[in-house]
This record gives sequence, C-alpha cells and structure tokens, in this order.
Amino acid sequence: MATESVVSLATSRRPDSDIAPVAEARRQGRGPTIWLAGEPDELKDWMPLGIAGIVTNTVVLNQYAKTHGGVVPLIKKYLAMTDKPVVVEIDGHSVDELLAVGQVFTDLSDQVILKIPCTVNGLKAFSVLKEKGVETFCTTVFSLTQAAAVAQAGVDHILPFCEPVKDAGGDSTKLIRECVQMFDGWEQRPFIMAALVRTVDTAYAAFRDGADELVTMWSVYRDMMDHPLTTQWNKIFMDEWLDMHDNGLLDGVPVQRS
Repeated sequence: MATESVVSLATSRRPDSDIAPVAEARRQGRGPTIWLAGEPDELKDWMPLGIAGIVTNTVVLNQYAKTHGGVVPLIKKYLAMTDKPVVVEIDGHSVDELLAVGQVFTDLSDQVILKIPCTVNGLKAFSVLKEKGVETFCTTVFSLTQAAAVAQAGVDHILPFCEPVKDAGGDSTKLIRECVQMFDGWEQRPFIMAALVRTVDTAYAAFRDGADELVTMWSVYRDMMDHPLTTQWNKIFMDEWLDMHDNGLLDGVPVQRS
C-alpha cells in the first residue's frame, strides 16, 4: 500500500472523472493513433498532420537534453510547439521518487502524461496516479503477465516493445495480439501502444494485429506513405494530368509543371 506521504506527492487532475484525457478522446473514434518521437525541430512540421502526440524515452531525453539545456527546457520546447499530449518518461529508485519526479513535469502543463517503466515501484505509482487523475503509460512491457499486472494497477496505456523482440528472434507483435485478446470485453481497458517501432514492416504488423496506438520516429512515419505501386500509379496519373494541361484542357486551373 502507498503511504500517505507518497499519495500527497501526486497532484489531482480530474477529480470528477476516472477517464483520462487521451482515453476520452480515443473513445470518440478514429483509431489507431500515431505518436511521434524525435528532436523538437524535426517534429514541428509533422505534428499538424494527424499526429496524436509526442512520446519521449530516457534514451532520447538524454540525447536531446544535451543540446537543449536540460530535460525540463526540452519538455518546455515540446509543449511550446504543440497543444497535443507530450509523454515524458521518468525513472526513479522508489515510489516516492517516481511521484516527486513526475510532479515536476505534470506541473508544467496538463498536456504532460507520465511514462514509467514496468517495475514493482511502477505498479504502486500507477495505482496512486490513477487515483489522482494523472494519465500514465507503462513502458518496457515484454510479457502478458506484466501487461495484466499493470492494467489492474490502473495504467492507461501499455507499451509492448516490438523491435527488441524481433532482434532476439521472436515475433515482434505477438504480445500485441495477446493483449488484444486478454483485454477484449473490458469496459475501460488500457490502450495498447506498439513501441520501439523502427520499420514500416513492424508498423504494419502492429496495426494488423490490433494495436490501438503506435509510436515511432518521424522518419518511419514519412516512410509509411511509400509503396512501389503507389509511386508507379502516382506517376501515371501525374503524366495524364500534365498532358491535359499541355493540351489546354485545364484552362483556368492553376497547374504547375514541377
């Protein structure tokens, strides 16, 4: 059980509702959602294109914070560039530390969502934060038993890792399929986010197998639009379009040659 001192560290966000902001939005339809990771300047042009939000992890935080003056200034830059959720991964050696660190970031903006690794301390933190209305992601999930445990603790989003399983010779999206089956029928089940997705093929498998959400780098998101047949047929249609222009069939239409 969390101590009274631990509970006091979490700031209440939604006293009149037990449905987190992203969860509320997702229940309106339009899934699956795509979230991006990357350096602020790399993401700013992609965020208006239907992206659900920004997701960080401690690897990228450590990398980007070195050029942005620290983690807090970095998160402020993400917040300044979008009104969408910004998921901040935190870590710590105890429940008290996780909650104290988390509050530094949740105090910055209601846009902030906390991402916490899959640990026993994380279980306790998820339970406290659920009561306080703070939306949470659970990362480093590699098994169905872990997913079940953190779901019962109250986490809002579960992140099965994909590429590390593939790198180890496993099925990168098996856990996504298992979570979809296990949570089927839950009235307020956690969302399943495919995480550490580094290729279009893995993104395809995650969507095929029922992921509610996916987080990837902006470059993979860009490449998700590529297909050789799309390239072939886009050229066919563009050639016809320009032929109409050259033959005066598009008079009054602002056509450009390139």
